Amino acid sequence: MIGTALKHLDGWWEAGLLLEVSVNISAAHLQQPNFVARLAEQLRARPHVPAGALELEVVESAALQDIGYVSDLILECRRLGVSFALDDFGTGYSSLTYLRRLPAATLKIDQSFVRDMLHDPEDLAIIGGVISLARSFQRRVIAEGVETDEHGLALLKLGCHLAQGYGIARPMPADALADWVAAYRLPPLWAEFARADSSDLSFQI
Repeated sequence: MIGTALKHLDGWWEAGLLLEVSVNISAAHLQQPNFVARLAEQLRARPHVPAGALELEVVESAALQDIGYVSDLILECRRLGVSFALDDFGTGYSSLTYLRRLPAATLKIDQSFVRDMLHDPEDLAIIGGVISLARSFQRRVIAEGVETDEHGLALLKLGCHLAQGYGIARPMPADALADWVAAYRLPPLWAEFARADSSDLSFQI
């Protein structure tokens, strides 16, 4: 999967489409003895792709038995230029431990909180708390499961400017992405907020 992602990145960067790609990776895969060496080999095979264009996502609820070992692995990967994200943040039993000890640059708010945030004040409070934590720990934060313009606007008002979900795009073949990017326009609600807030908005598919 990482090799495929790098292959697509190579083609997009060559065409002038300067994108980043995130790849989910299991804790077990990450802890394989040759993982870092294999990752370095794959990056060398695509010299025109900046390593920083690749982000690896570790599911926050995964059973990471040796958090110190995994933290060291992530640091080794970061020395290659690859960034990390904690996926499904907030669903695990030790979220604050992961946040404090794992050197991931990004927190991804689980879609289970985003889905009902417009009607459930507790979910809204959780999202606000995660955004505040991310700021305190100097992490960027991405909201998963944004399916309506209203969800996106509510997140923008909370200070979350990065999002992914069907409200932005449905899954598509890699060769359809360039045309989609060229044709995409912000929903009017988001565009109006961006003009008023002078914010840069980013999206993930």
